[in-house]
Amino acid sequence: MDHNATTPCDPRVVDAMIPYFTNKFGNAASRNHKFGWEGEEAVDYAREQVAKLINADPKEIIFTSGATEADNLAIKGVFEMYKEKGNHIITAKTEHKAVLDACKHVEKLGAEVTYLSVKEDGLIDLAELEAAMKPTTILVSIMYANNEIGVIQPIKEISAIAKKHGALFFTDAVQAVGKTKVDVIADGIDLLAFTAHKMYGPKGVGALYVRRKNPRVKVTAQMDGGGHERGMRSGTLNVPGIVGFGKACEICIHEMESDAARIGKMRDHLEKELLTLEESYLNGNKEHRLPHVANISFKYVEGEGLLMGVKDIALSSGSACTSASLEPSYVLKALGLDDELAHSSLRFGLGRFTTDEEVDFTINQVKEAVTKLRDMSPLWEMFKEGIDLKTIDWQEH
Repeated sequence: MDHNATTPCDPRVVDAMIPYFTNKFGNAASRNHKFGWEGEEAVDYAREQVAKLINADPKEIIFTSGATEADNLAIKGVFEMYKEKGNHIITAKTEHKAVLDACKHVEKLGAEVTYLSVKEDGLIDLAELEAAMKPTTILVSIMYANNEIGVIQPIKEISAIAKKHGALFFTDAVQAVGKTKVDVIADGIDLLAFTAHKMYGPKGVGALYVRRKNPRVKVTAQMDGGGHERGMRSGTLNVPGIVGFGKACEICIHEMESDAARIGKMRDHLEKELLTLEESYLNGNKEHRLPHVANISFKYVEGEGLLMGVKDIALSSGSACTSASLEPSYVLKALGLDDELAHSSLRFGLGRFTTDEEVDFTINQVKEAVTKLRDMSPLWEMFKEGIDLKTIDWQEH
């Protein structure tokens, strides 16, 4: 139930990759023998498969080691390339750490970054974005869909505002690509980061889409070397990974719609059942979101305790990237949840191979654990007695 963190490799993806570890092991940059040609051919074909999923030109796909690298290449690369034009970047407080930390990095180099708040449902306020634009704004970086609450931002409208003010629009679309229709042309996207392991491909390979015309976008390389990937990202290509990424994208092209319909039904059932528990709340906009994600807070229960209580199920109480810290989720805090409620939330991420039995098992386990933990909680007892916990002055002795 933690498919937002990663997904299993589809067996069809593994089958496509295996030959490139053994017989076809050539370096795609070796231009003078058959081994290299096979590698290059495989990469070219994968580039087409990857591009097709987001309606891009294959030449616009830059392979990276994953989405974190793609986020860094986009933000740092645009900042360096366009610093003559301006130094202002706009992003949101609920972005993935890879985006936020890359923005913090360029701030040290002289960038001015505006971090937009989000509304209670997790969506940004378009009027606020419009008001934040300046003549020095070079980049607007807003994620396509949030990794913790699954909320999908109004991408077309955001890109239109960026365009109107002459800024580029970058989106971290890691959770969205392969789960919902993403079209860089229709959506007006200039740069887009995504990764294989969130869509049933291998870990360690991702891509940055960089638009080639209207406008032609350039980024400064962050990794120097032999000039691979149109000079934007040097390093020997991970041929087996890229082949797997391509295959994963091809499968998504054919099966995404039917997957979404089936997974969405399971998610809705899970959600409906869990929200029958008293004092449970759905986080994020219910209409504009990914089909496979539900983030629910169970008041008067500690999320970490709840995770222990359902130890047979892989779940998370924040995003995998920040779960090492015991801070409540910064995404949920940005929605205006207090620490207690943010701490009591669980993220459910269903996937292609999730079964109805697993969903029912999860419903029963979570209900049982929540009930059990509340029975042990003095706060729950006080709440049931009608005491308003907000009015209590907790004295330290």
